[in-house]
Amino acid sequence: MKRLRMVLMAALGLVMIGGGFAGGATQDAGTLTREPGVLTVGMEIGYPPMEYFDVDGKTPIGFDVQLAQALAAQLGLTVKFVNTAWDGIFAGVNAGKYDAIMSAVTITEERSAAYNFTKPYIGNAQAMVLLKGSGVTARSPEETAGLGVAYQAETTSARYMTDLAGKGVSFTPHAYDKVLHCFDELRNHRVDAIICDSLVAFDYIAPLNSPFEIVWQGIAEEKFGICLKKGNDALTAALDKALGELFADGTMLKISQTVFKMDLVSLARN
Repeated sequence: MKRLRMVLMAALGLVMIGGGFAGGATQDAGTLTREPGVLTVGMEIGYPPMEYFDVDGKTPIGFDVQLAQALAAQLGLTVKFVNTAWDGIFAGVNAGKYDAIMSAVTITEERSAAYNFTKPYIGNAQAMVLLKGSGVTARSPEETAGLGVAYQAETTSARYMTDLAGKGVSFTPHAYDKVLHCFDELRNHRVDAIICDSLVAFDYIAPLNSPFEIVWQGIAEEKFGICLKKGNDALTAALDKALGELFADGTMLKISQTVFKMDLVSLARN
């Protein structure tokens, strides 16, 4: 990796990371972005392991961060991250605050009708997480009647549990603005279970001393893609081409192995 320089712009909520120019990469993509030579990416930097701040509280890290850096380098651009609350992230791309959203965005029919998407870059399922030794006997979301269930608001997990409630599963919902708050609440015994993306769950159970356990995982039906404003076809095509090149040269697999210690990207292209 090229040496990165990071300039924190707290007042604006921006972080710029100079990715340098990739050898032989075209610079034409720089004319397609809102700021010439810069790929501006909107993300909610509070969703580990996909995007979150390092221990210094300033430097963004995670899967989507590494991917954005690699894509920008492939296109001969620098990258600028705009830290955006999830509930306003789609409005931001429509308003032109950033070129694209890279923040674990699930590709759905509804979203595809309203936004441009690249081809998917990683697969995902829903998972149910408990505290080890908690005594909770439920082993699936369908068995959470009478339990307090935490999930991040306005996400696939929220829709999943809302659908279950509509089918008569009577749990107590606890919706939080960030997924890390769900894990804080479970750790402190204020909720009984968490429903979240499996990618997030894997990250939380990975440490040897983790107090959490995954007791259920659904089918990996979701796929994440890069989201752009509807009609931004030229930049979508440029990002899609660069993404394909990163799959072909092994960069995507390397990022997955670095973040997840396993290959979670190859199936996204099947």
